[in-house]
Amino acid sequence: MTIDTSTFAAPPRTVTVEVWSDVACPWCFIGKRRFTAALRGFAHRDHVEVVWRSYQLSPEAPVGPGRPEIDALAEMKGLPRDQVQQMFAHVTAVAATDGLRYDFERTLAFNTFDAHRLLHLAREAGGAALVDATTEALFSAHFERGVDLGADGALVALAAEAGFAAHGWDGARVAAALAGDDAADAVREDLATARELGVTGVPFFVVDRRYAVSGAQPAAVLTQLLEAGWREANPLVVAQTGDVCTDGTC
Repeated sequence: MTIDTSTFAAPPRTVTVEVWSDVACPWCFIGKRRFTAALRGFAHRDHVEVVWRSYQLSPEAPVGPGRPEIDALAEMKGLPRDQVQQMFAHVTAVAATDGLRYDFERTLAFNTFDAHRLLHLAREAGGAALVDATTEALFSAHFERGVDLGADGALVALAAEAGFAAHGWDGARVAAALAGDDAADAVREDLATARELGVTGVPFFVVDRRYAVSGAQPAAVLTQLLEAGWREANPLVVAQTGDVCTDGTC
């Protein structure tokens, strides 16, 4: 009896992972590190497109120079300062396990809308690689270095740090874009889509708008998300020829 069963796959289809995140969210930086680790170990990482989406935890925060994070959070949540400090201590300890060095003594709360505009400008200027570099620069500046990202010129300086100039965007061009309304509609569209999808907290990871997980999940969970999305997008096709045994009698 001849059994010739071959399994093959169609050319791989790229899956899209959208990540709703806010620069002012400490769990989002942690989530980014964990997702990066999951993606690095994913066999099909070359066929994964990562798109960072805008989300604002505090859209009502005033535009302009920032103020101490502890003051802003205590006021927003109506909590005593010592309880806020305990929250900071907890997230700082968790972040340290992922190689991050949070310094909430220096962190300044600010309105993140323009930072999200900068991320969309990064995609326009240099694609996914520049978005990733800019996201890292913004997170690190905010949580590890105490940079006032609401101050005049801060985002322009961060754009230079992230590598905008290598893509033909010098400081003057970035400053002009931010002084206008460039990419504002793209940010608003991300915020609207988040509402449509029912996103109420970040980070929020979505694969092909079919599978999603919320929160700074362990890398293993994010790997499972990638695998589920990959199987959905790239099912195996089995071609059978010849005599095939299905009941065990052969």
